[in-house]
Amino acid sequence: MSGGVDSAVAAARSVEAGHDVVGVHLALSRMPGTLRTGSRGCCTIEDAMDARRAANLLGIPFYVWDLSERFKGDVVDDFIAEYAAGRTPNPCMRCNEKIKFAALLDKAIALGFDAVATGHYATLVDGPNGRELHRASAWAKDQSYVLGVLTEHQLAHCYFPLGDTPSKELIRAEAAERGLQVARKPDSHDICFIPDGDTRGWLSEHLPREPGEILDESGVVVGRHDGAHGYTVGQRRGLQLGRPAPDGQPRYVLSIRPVSNQVVVGPRESLAMSRIAGGRFSWAGDPGLDASERFDCEVQIRAHADPVPARARLEPIREGERTEQHRVGATHEIVVDVDLARAEPLSGVAPGQTAVLYTGTRVLGQFTIDRAVPAADPRLEW
Repeated sequence: MSGGVDSAVAAARSVEAGHDVVGVHLALSRMPGTLRTGSRGCCTIEDAMDARRAANLLGIPFYVWDLSERFKGDVVDDFIAEYAAGRTPNPCMRCNEKIKFAALLDKAIALGFDAVATGHYATLVDGPNGRELHRASAWAKDQSYVLGVLTEHQLAHCYFPLGDTPSKELIRAEAAERGLQVARKPDSHDICFIPDGDTRGWLSEHLPREPGEILDESGVVVGRHDGAHGYTVGQRRGLQLGRPAPDGQPRYVLSIRPVSNQVVVGPRESLAMSRIAGGRFSWAGDPGLDASERFDCEVQIRAHADPVPARARLEPIREGERTEQHRVGATHEIVVDVDLARAEPLSGVAPGQTAVLYTGTRVLGQFTIDRAVPAADPRLEW
């Protein structure tokens, strides 16, 4: 129970369904005195009190579990390390993978519970090959993307009571009818451990600023930066380039080179990618296919992006295609080609992002993007 309206209603529905329910709030902050401000952040003292009031109203036991050490190691430190390596991580994915459905779930099972219920908007289906993860009934609120890291074992012990609810407003109305004080509490939108939303400023406090060069695609120095970790692929503002582009058009960050501490910029069309590949992959249950053979799917690279038709395959990493973004020891990667006959190339693809594979509404699995190939690259074959 995070202290928000979704988890409160999920708990209420679980009680109403006849389950033996215990409310648990996760203490993840290393600064327990922090108070929530507006719709920023989460997991604060204020949120814990809101969760306790909801549990008291529902008549269920309530506990606060301190997982701050695990959260720091698996989520915060990972976030810092990824930026230091020139990647753009998704801490919400890591939190679901390592905290909510690993540390929390493992402890719950050890204590004799059957499942962890959350307020995520997603649907579970018992298919021919076991438990399947599907999109929520309302795609606008669907959160299956951030749950794409869940494994077959984890899905077998999950419960998402809100998956069939068409809208958030219906959840808020239900909360009000139940007398839950969080009915109109605003959603949190920022990274929970960066409640002011200033990611660049926060990183500057945790990573050394090392000035370096900003290059164009031909290798010409066009400016300097005061720390490559302050830039993201697709960024346009704040580049402060000393030399304008020959055509006078804006330039965007195309890539970040952590080893040489360089940022590469270029025209917007150079952001168009039709192939992505990466490791750190997992399947959300038995996918029911031979991943070594090309299979049709849709790929989604951001939580609120549209899925794009594609074909994918699990392949060995060819040494000639290994880049500094590949993880040490990785031997295989998922390679995804966008179906350019039916969709535009992907834009703003950054190493470190999570790509989630779907077939229809079902989540097949996910991987972390290590490299991307431009749509104009002559090596691409459909």
